[in-house]
Amino acid sequence: MTAPLDLTLTPEAAVAALERVLLDGLDPERCPQRSTVPVPAGELLLMPAATERYAGVKIAGVAPANPARGLPRITGSYLLLDGPTLQPLALLDGAALTALRTPAVTAVALRRLAAPGTGHLVLFGAGPQAYGHLDVLRAVLPLAELTVVARSAGPAERLVEYAASLGLKARTGGPEAVAAADAVVCCTTARTPLFDGALVPDHAVVAAVGSHEPEAREVDAVLVGRAARYVEARTVALREAGDLIQAGAAADSLANLSELVTGEAVVPHNRPRFFKSVGMAWQDLAVAAAQYELGRGRADSLTVT
Repeated sequence: MTAPLDLTLTPEAAVAALERVLLDGLDPERCPQRSTVPVPAGELLLMPAATERYAGVKIAGVAPANPARGLPRITGSYLLLDGPTLQPLALLDGAALTALRTPAVTAVALRRLAAPGTGHLVLFGAGPQAYGHLDVLRAVLPLAELTVVARSAGPAERLVEYAASLGLKARTGGPEAVAAADAVVCCTTARTPLFDGALVPDHAVVAAVGSHEPEAREVDAVLVGRAARYVEARTVALREAGDLIQAGAAADSLANLSELVTGEAVVPHNRPRFFKSVGMAWQDLAVAAAQYELGRGRADSLTVT
């Protein structure tokens, strides 16, 4: 019988697990793509991945009406399997796994793209991903100041209070706050750009994580046109990343996460750096396997396919 597995992995450990599989040779361009099935409540996502040692699949639900019911927008479960036999090993909360691995992916990119001394984070959104990104980015960047930009005052103020409890100088603000940002992270369900891309300073880094649909975007074509561009995988980004698709970005203008981690990608600091993620199954498997190994007292490297 599959054992329930609590997600106790630290942000630093999740970042390390993702970096490890990339340094071990993962090619994100060859990883399986997610399957998306529209359903009356929203959509179901099926995300499989495998290694020699482990296999796994996340079944996630995206229910846009859930927050109004006091329920999470993202639901689901992750099933971790033994690689050689495909016998079930553990079951994880899919929403909790997503809430950890998504900001960990952003952190992998931003620790290489952010300018030295990055202290002021402008965070769009005040939901679970905003909290997750704040927690993980504090582990890799010298953050001292936070501006929260959100549609609803109550959630924004609660996130400000949480950030203040961590020792950050925190406040709410508007989209114009990006003009004074060192880093901008977008964790929203927006369908149209959140701010004027011309306002972003040349030294700043921007990450957008809120959508995986060609019709949705959080940043405008102005920012994409100004910025050096980085993605998890070119193949996936040009299929799912509306921020890049709607701006007309070409494959040869994108560097992927593996190239960034291994040092192959060029990182200029005379213009903004933009990282767009849509979420990939290898990331879930890397973090789930690291959690399983933690429970067994092991930390072996993984090679994900």
